[in-house]
Amino acid sequence: MRSGRRLLGTVATLVAAIALLASCTSDDGGGSGGPFEKEKKAPAAKLAFAPEIGAVDVAPTTPVKITVTDGELTEATVTNPEGAPVTGQLAPDKKSWTSGEVLGYAKAYTYTVKAENADGRVTEKTGTFNTLAPAATPRATINPGDNATVGVGMPVSVKFPEGPPEDKAAVEKALTVETSQPVEGSWAWISDSQVDWRPKEYWPANTQVTVNAKLYGVAYGGGAYGKADLSTQFTIGRNQVVKINTPDHVMNVYRDGQLFASYPSSNGDDNDPNLNTPNGTVIVMAKEEVGDFSNPRYGYTNVMKKWAVRISNHGEFIHENNDNAANIGKKNSSHGCVNLLEADAKAYFDSALIGDPVEITGSKADFPTTSDVFDWLLSWEQWQSMSALN
Repeated sequence: MRSGRRLLGTVATLVAAIALLASCTSDDGGGSGGPFEKEKKAPAAKLAFAPEIGAVDVAPTTPVKITVTDGELTEATVTNPEGAPVTGQLAPDKKSWTSGEVLGYAKAYTYTVKAENADGRVTEKTGTFNTLAPAATPRATINPGDNATVGVGMPVSVKFPEGPPEDKAAVEKALTVETSQPVEGSWAWISDSQVDWRPKEYWPANTQVTVNAKLYGVAYGGGAYGKADLSTQFTIGRNQVVKINTPDHVMNVYRDGQLFASYPSSNGDDNDPNLNTPNGTVIVMAKEEVGDFSNPRYGYTNVMKKWAVRISNHGEFIHENNDNAANIGKKNSSHGCVNLLEADAKAYFDSALIGDPVEITGSKADFPTTSDVFDWLLSWEQWQSMSALN
């Protein structure tokens, strides 16, 4: 009987020991370690794409971005249909990749991406998205051109020769003008196919100007999109302004507000408003050493004059006319042009820059707003009202 009691006590002690061991071990792995603890696993890396895989009609200016959570990117490539990689930058923490170039129209781009989680497990993903296919990509032009030096009345012009954009506000938002000194100005649509930027007052002399037209990818409306970005850098030259009061028969040239030169002139016929040199502020548009002033309507042909400075597309020039020397400085007898003696015309021609203002007063008629450049014929309030953003 004693041996049976000893066996029963030994079994009881063993059961108690096992129970104690079990009470010290957690089913959820929260114990101090041991053969019964479950192994923890890091979550898999999760990838996200913008644009999403399978996206269509993506704007080509949309930045491409790949991001990862619970891991790091080990490979991030976006390739075009030819297999060439899109330039981009991996973030220092390897959590994201962002493209560094705009995309092309109507192209399929392919993602090839790998990421590792904390345990080194790899997540891979491939897929494509497609950019939009425009119905048209009209080109645009910008003026003045790079490195030009122009007068203080010169506007900036962006033209759309292949057709007007419907969404003028979207176009205007893509245009910027930067100046080396503060200049107040505004864009105005002077026609459906042309938007100009003009300062409120004449440009300050010697201003450096940079214009950017970020038109690529801009939705013009009607399925049309901008063909390309444009830019230009140019300089405003010295301040030179021509002032003509037609009854005075003299053309005065001012530099920085001071009288620089004075030339006797014969202006448009005072008696016929159709032949007046019209009132208004215009600018020097072009210069020709010899210009053709034939006008069969008035019975003269093969009339060539020297040192011709165009001031409008309405037909007005400043030019030499020694054939009219008897009236120069005494009587207005031209058909709208400003006639000068040859030496004076040459001196003025040499001094003039494209964009120099020419202010005319005293006539019976005003310049019509049908010339290519009528920006300064409008008041500042009128000009501002012609912005698509007002």
